[in-house]
Amino acid sequence: MPEQKLTHINQRGEAHMVDVSAKPMTSREARAEAYVKMQRQTLVMILEDRLKKGDVLATARIAGIMAAKKTAELIPLCHPLLLSKIDVMIEPDLDNNQLRIESLCRLNGQTGVEMEALTAASVAALTIYDMCKAVQKDMVISQVRLLSKTGGKSGHFEVE
Repeated sequence: MPEQKLTHINQRGEAHMVDVSAKPMTSREARAEAYVKMQRQTLVMILEDRLKKGDVLATARIAGIMAAKKTAELIPLCHPLLLSKIDVMIEPDLDNNQLRIESLCRLNGQTGVEMEALTAASVAALTIYDMCKAVQKDMVISQVRLLSKTGGKSGHFEVE
């Protein structure tokens, strides 16, 4: 495997924002996921819309979308991006008493959207926790990871 260099470190070893101005515009997409594990009773309350704070799934989807748009404000050295698509899907996994969150971010640009997809999935999971903590404080957010990315010089990546 060829030696990889950290792109956010300059020749003096200092953190800096990468200059992408010379990179070509390409179509780019990234998908990420996160899980929120909980007690069966909590999951049922979410699915039956019985929590006092309101519709947990709708609120988490909106939070994930808003978070993707604000990634550059949250993660140092990220470029502000003009996202053309953000989608946050939340599916119950009744066998494992958890919710699976999947986010998708897309744009035509000079840099990737992996951080935006990861931020969307993470903040959606945090929102679920926040809205349900009154009934269960020991929920577990886990497996936050990049599922796939397309576009750019590094090409295609997909989790096996």
